[in-house]
Amino acid sequence: MNPGSDIGFEDRMATVEFRVADRPHITVDREVCRSCTTKACVHVCPAGLFVPTADGGILFNYEQCFECGTCYMVCNEAGAITWSYPEGGQGVVMRRS
Repeated sequence: MNPGSDIGFEDRMATVEFRVADRPHITVDREVCRSCTTKACVHVCPAGLFVPTADGGILFNYEQCFECGTCYMVCNEAGAITWSYPEGGQGVVMRRS
């Protein structure tokens, strides 16, 4: 068993800090997303940051992103998601409890 594996989700999330950059490290082209039939990003984002809109687009909030890159990997619409790491000192920080 891994040390700390018995920590619950809420306790684990209390060890996460998000240093929000002024410039998003992920951008979503809502026009490209409208043609997507799977909306895979909505289903795979562990933080639940992708939300489908009534007009067929996607609303995305980068402020609590875990920077895993899963959205970029599963997106099947070329140009829909632009992903890069946040600028130095910004983004998710895992703290030891």
